[in-house]
Amino acid sequence: ALTRQMLSGAEPHLLPILGPNCIGLMSPRQKLNATFAHTDALAGELAFVTQSGALLTAMLDWAKTRGIGFSRLVSLGERADVDLGDMLDCLASGAPTRAILLCVESIEAPRKFMSAARAAARNKPVIIVKAGRAGAGLHAAASHTGALAGPDIVIDAAIRRAGMLRVDTLQDLFMAAETLTHFRANRSETLTLMTNGDGDGVMAADAAAMTGVTLTELAPDTLATLDALLPPTWSHANPIDIIGDAPIARYVGTLEALLDDADTGAVLFTHAPTGIVPSLQIAKACAALAAREPRRVMSCWLGGASVAEARQVFRDAGLAGCATPGEAARSFSMLTTYRRNQALLIEAPGNARAADGAGHDTEKSIDHRADLAEARRLILQVTASGREMMNEPEAKALLGACGVPVVATRIVGTRALDVLRAAEGVGYPVALKILSTDLSHKSDVGGVALVLANAEALRRAVPDMLARVSVATPNAAIQGFTLQAMVRRPHAQELIIGTRIDAVFGPVIRFGQGGTAVAALADRALALPPLNRTLARDLVSRTRVAKLLHGYRDHPPARLDALHHVLIAVSQMLIDLPELLGLDNNPLLVDEAGAIALDARMRVNA
Repeated sequence: ALTRQMLSGAEPHLLPILGPNCIGLMSPRQKLNATFAHTDALAGELAFVTQSGALLTAMLDWAKTRGIGFSRLVSLGERADVDLGDMLDCLASGAPTRAILLCVESIEAPRKFMSAARAAARNKPVIIVKAGRAGAGLHAAASHTGALAGPDIVIDAAIRRAGMLRVDTLQDLFMAAETLTHFRANRSETLTLMTNGDGDGVMAADAAAMTGVTLTELAPDTLATLDALLPPTWSHANPIDIIGDAPIARYVGTLEALLDDADTGAVLFTHAPTGIVPSLQIAKACAALAAREPRRVMSCWLGGASVAEARQVFRDAGLAGCATPGEAARSFSMLTTYRRNQALLIEAPGNARAADGAGHDTEKSIDHRADLAEARRLILQVTASGREMMNEPEAKALLGACGVPVVATRIVGTRALDVLRAAEGVGYPVALKILSTDLSHKSDVGGVALVLANAEALRRAVPDMLARVSVATPNAAIQGFTLQAMVRRPHAQELIIGTRIDAVFGPVIRFGQGGTAVAALADRALALPPLNRTLARDLVSRTRVAKLLHGYRDHPPARLDALHHVLIAVSQMLIDLPELLGLDNNPLLVDEAGAIALDARMRVNA
């Protein structure tokens, strides 16, 4: 009641209200401190927005001791009026903010948030720590903010689609801001390491491997240049060990050779101080050269007090720098993730991509209108009977109407004679499945029999299956059987495509490895619809099964274009058919011949 009175009083004056239950806001450049925090903030170019007042005050101390300054600091509190979307809109354009840092526990008004986030991320880096990943943390986030926190994997998909970067800790938040605002590698996502010692080179290479960073394979011309420049004992590979006694000229010559070759990607040069080389002078010379391409070079001067002045040289030159090889590799990994997310941000969803004659991607609209009447008829048929769950044949018919290849399926009763007669028209071998809208996983209760080679095998399978299912689930209503020809695809991968309605973000698509072991494998990636070919390709690439789809041993590469088409078709279903509450297509077989759905379940809004 008090909150409503506050908002009613502010409304005639168009007065935005921050909070309640918040620390307030700071604008250090304007010397504004409208908080009850225990200390001021340094002026800078980072905006920090959080829902937690306690986190803001703790972060102030942490940042001040490290010389980190801010353009704005905002504690949102309970967000009765001003929310996360409003702050993103406010900070999206104009100086002096060069990056927006978010630390949030929950996201409300998802459409508003996504619209504001996408607009802001087009202008400057938006980096987010989202607390409450799972379990107790998820429950605590919901309790604290009074909003649905949402499953973490769905939030991940939303952050990626909006072109933002997600990190795990406050330290990573500021490290990512340092990297993204100072460092922009060229289009290559590989890293070249330059070091004056074998040990730190190996550490840097290990750190790169652990963070998924690929090291550059040096070009023959670059290797020849380095051979002429470096001692015979140099590493002759990446990492480039220029030896511990390297003078200034060797540093400068090596760095110049790498910068002259655009294919070397980003360059990280590490330096361990010794008593025989002038670390500070080396730093000054390297910083002057790196200023030629400041957004392609990262420094890592190892040590403490003895290299503090050298590190400041790089900061003054506007170059990204890290204290350890691990930090540097993690920073570069963040950069590559951010660049991929930015690429997704500019995709126009809802279209398939096809290669034109020039080899470029061109948009080709997928037209589902011709099938929508049949799709809606199938849904109406189910809802008119008072059901939410579609049975397998109904679900596959709906998939087929929307452009997904499906295996032909016949519905038969529970009499063995009827099943045998139907099998004559299908042809052996056949697959027999129990038909029941009460059963989500037919194989778990013995409701699937495969490769029934002849009539005798099928005759025995009918009573055996009925007996198994009645013992396992005595209360399940059995509508009969489904019968289909066995699909022989020896090289096919079993995949799953699923959809559901998230409480916060709405429809989401799941993709991963399917089959009966789907829960144990836990191989899944999520995306928000609609998809186009690029977005579908990204979704597939984030699963472990993606490697198998590219072929291995005697398995040829699968038709990924066919898989992408199915994903796009399913995403379009979610747009065209809002009545669709959930889909489980498992398995979807994909191989060198294409894609075909063998089984499906759907839930619709009755």
